[in-house]
Amino acid sequence: MVSTMSVKSITSTANPQIKQIASLFVRKYRTQAKQFVAEGIRTLLDAQEQGFVPRTLVYLDDMGGNKHVERLRGAMGTKGSCLEVSRKVMEKLTGRGNPQSVIGIFDQHQGDLAGIAAHKAGIWVALEGVRDPGNLGTVIRTADSAGADGVILIGEVCDPFSIEVVRASMGSIFNQKLIRCSCDEFLVWRSKWPGMVVGTHLQAKQGYRAPKYRKPILLLIGNEQSGLPENMAKACDTLVKIPMRGRADSLNLAVATGVMLYAITDACG
Repeated sequence: MVSTMSVKSITSTANPQIKQIASLFVRKYRTQAKQFVAEGIRTLLDAQEQGFVPRTLVYLDDMGGNKHVERLRGAMGTKGSCLEVSRKVMEKLTGRGNPQSVIGIFDQHQGDLAGIAAHKAGIWVALEGVRDPGNLGTVIRTADSAGADGVILIGEVCDPFSIEVVRASMGSIFNQKLIRCSCDEFLVWRSKWPGMVVGTHLQAKQGYRAPKYRKPILLLIGNEQSGLPENMAKACDTLVKIPMRGRADSLNLAVATGVMLYAITDACG
């Protein structure tokens, strides 16, 4: 697919469009614009396969005519804009000395709890108070890998559209439904959830392989420091723990989520 969209060449880091794109690396301005940055040809091609087209496509000036860039441009049609920039500009945008050759500016995509069709739901991951963007991005990637439907973010959490989360998700940010809600909203919604709710808890009496998992199922995990708060633990049908065989007293949040998701998917078939 060949695009007829015009391309603007930019070599100055003081260009207003470049400054606007650079502002999206700051949460305040991402939230205001309701947009975010994704980097790399592979990630942008994955986004395109899932139906996400960038508002703005930015690529290094030596990438002009690249077949993947042309494919991305072609998918944009006549909408949006294409910027061909110098390496200096790309380094300024990404804050990296060795930047990706292509970045895209996308609209943020997130829903609410009312959009989850319980009768069609399979497996959902709910994270309460997750603060580490690397963990969140890895959980999103893991949920995608395990075939989960999406990720629910509860309470005060890190921004799922920060560049750190998007990088860690390795493109899965475009293949997972994202839901944001308060603790109170979640607890009200959970009371109507028809399926199983399982939470991880250090004081649980049973191991993570013990329950008879069944869909629809919601996996609820607390934050990195304190785990599930009492009100969230009480909202679970079943609490489980992953036994520690060595000296460490807990697993990294993303690793624990991966262990749980594959135990659930193996049991549910």
